[in-house]
Amino acid sequence: MPELSDAAVERLRQVGGWPDLTGTRYSLIGEVGRGGMGAVYLVHDRLLDRRVAMKVLAASHGSEDLAARLEREARVLGRLEHPGIVPVHDAGRLPDGRVFYAMKYVQGTRLDHHLLATPALRERLRVFLRVSEAIAFAHDAGVLHRDIKPENIMVGAFGEVLVLDWGIAKVRSETVADLDDTGSGEEATSPGNTQSGTVLGTPGYMAPEQASGQVDLVDERSDVFALGCLLQMVVVPDLLQAGPDAGAWPTNPRALSAIGRKAMAAEPDGRYRSAAEMAEDVANFLDRLPVSAYREPLWEQAWRVTRKYRTPIILVLAYLAVRLILLLARSD
Repeated sequence: MPELSDAAVERLRQVGGWPDLTGTRYSLIGEVGRGGMGAVYLVHDRLLDRRVAMKVLAASHGSEDLAARLEREARVLGRLEHPGIVPVHDAGRLPDGRVFYAMKYVQGTRLDHHLLATPALRERLRVFLRVSEAIAFAHDAGVLHRDIKPENIMVGAFGEVLVLDWGIAKVRSETVADLDDTGSGEEATSPGNTQSGTVLGTPGYMAPEQASGQVDLVDERSDVFALGCLLQMVVVPDLLQAGPDAGAWPTNPRALSAIGRKAMAAEPDGRYRSAAEMAEDVANFLDRLPVSAYREPLWEQAWRVTRKYRTPIILVLAYLAVRLILLLARSD
């Protein structure tokens, strides 16, 4: 019997873990992604004749706690109906007993790749605002994301921006110990991985209180810290490989750096109170308006106003110049 290659063995292992869709409305097309808890597959919904993504608990994870966590993730997403959050279409258990939920199949570019391919800072900031809007909406609904990072954000082919992976989201209204806070015993092995257990999130993007496992102190301001890390990647895409660093903000633009430093303050009380408040400052920066995080000197204020109202200022100066020329001509 010929010996199978490593690639063939790996392929057989993957196929063996594929979900059983027998008797469901779905037909398997292929795997599109894999994480710590399970995998995401591209499937065809025969009932509505469309392609959707299906997140399925890994076959090796028979834990009811993990199954309950995936079901909870589907419920959290189900209550967040926003253009910047992936909608859930269906949820349940497959014939093989595994928990699943079906959602919109997002085609596009991961944010970290999009940032590297977008040279204009203003365009990158507009994408950041779209992310902030989705997080602000979730906060208003009482949901904290807790794992905001470039890898969890997708920019679609038509410019749509979607925040993904709400697997460790926290619902503020829950008063009992949540599944997401009890953990699964899995620990992150690299800076890009999401930690499970007492500490939940991605190293480098977690607020200090989140990284130290102080679950009771994690609130909207913890997500604001992560948004500050994300903003740093938006301003300095070269940091995407190294990861965020509170001390790596560039000197210019000063107002934008001040926004980022405030968002990434070590103490929660030093940060913006909400994602919406932070987004307002970024929007003001884009509109050449004052930002609350930065007390600009008079000369910068004058320069900002001049840039914002450049066209009417030029027209007024041109008018005054013409009037002056006419007065001088008459005086002759």
